[in-house]
Amino acid sequence: MPTIRRIKQLKCEIIRRHANSSDLIAWFQVIVVLAALISLWTAAVMFDRYSHWLLLVTVPAISLFLLRIFALMHECGHGCLFRSRWPNRAVGFLFGVISGMPQYVWSQHHNYHHATNGNWEKYRGAIATLSVREFAALSRSKQRIYQRTRHLLLAPVGGFIYLLFNPRYTWFKGTLQLWQYVLAGKMAKPATPLRTLTASFKTGYWSSQREYWHMFWNNLALLSIWGVMCWAVGAGTFFSIYLLSGSLAGGAGLILFTVQHNFEHAYATDTKHWDYDIGAMRGTSFLVLPRWLNWFTANIGYHHVHHISASIPNYCLVRCHKEYEALFTEVPRLSLKCIYHALECILWDEAAERIISIAEYRQQVALAI
Repeated sequence: MPTIRRIKQLKCEIIRRHANSSDLIAWFQVIVVLAALISLWTAAVMFDRYSHWLLLVTVPAISLFLLRIFALMHECGHGCLFRSRWPNRAVGFLFGVISGMPQYVWSQHHNYHHATNGNWEKYRGAIATLSVREFAALSRSKQRIYQRTRHLLLAPVGGFIYLLFNPRYTWFKGTLQLWQYVLAGKMAKPATPLRTLTASFKTGYWSSQREYWHMFWNNLALLSIWGVMCWAVGAGTFFSIYLLSGSLAGGAGLILFTVQHNFEHAYATDTKHWDYDIGAMRGTSFLVLPRWLNWFTANIGYHHVHHISASIPNYCLVRCHKEYEALFTEVPRLSLKCIYHALECILWDEAAERIISIAEYRQQVALAI
């Protein structure tokens, strides 16, 4: 694999030349996207007073800027949007509140994805991709449900659950379980300190006290904003704009993330055979998008460069790709018209070490009979 060897040799040089964050560019990006979002929300509220149909114009525009905010929040999690830690943490928290996602908690999971990209034994993607063996073990009805719930048209529903519902639900449910645990502990052993009880509580919703408190402050800030906005513009107007735009943005984000790793014959292996750089080059797509859509997605279509090093900021990805383009000839390229087929590739073929579609799986089964 001469190309992969060359990538390994040049990786330090690539990072040194392009992992150069600029506070000036970062603050400009932040101010522009916030100003645009505020302006669009103001227009949406005003238009809604005349006709609900005018939301068909403003809601998609708000969704696009929410998508960019989520992409910039993602960079703050990698610590590369700004040069120093505090603006990355502050802006990351703010953009997490705006997008509905507790940024610190999300970034921990996302960094795990980067550390295991291509190792499908450890990480199965945003849509919890099944292996061929697991899919074959399902009943016919469950196989149909698995396939249909991952259809492109259901992406906004997934976006609503992912961005708007789950972060609130998991925090509330986990907090309730925590206080039930603490109350039971106090009743059993009244002398046990509260700090000891909370420290011994285990849950799948957070892995540390820092994660819990980040979830707490994110939800407190967001719910407070909901209350203020309902008072200022009315609950009906606010939630009609907020839920629609958030669901569309979340759905678009899920589609983007999925096709960057779920596409026909994407590299997908187990821990024993996994290689980080092969995962970056062959388990990650180069999503060729129109220039305007690259802007709204913060150039995340250059995902192969992003997986070489997550320390390269969005405003350096294109330049890095062009400078080392000869190294990226083997990276799978997808256009917008390829997205629908890529979303059909939702099975991990463990034996072939690649991602396949259910149609290809059916063909394999038919040939084996």
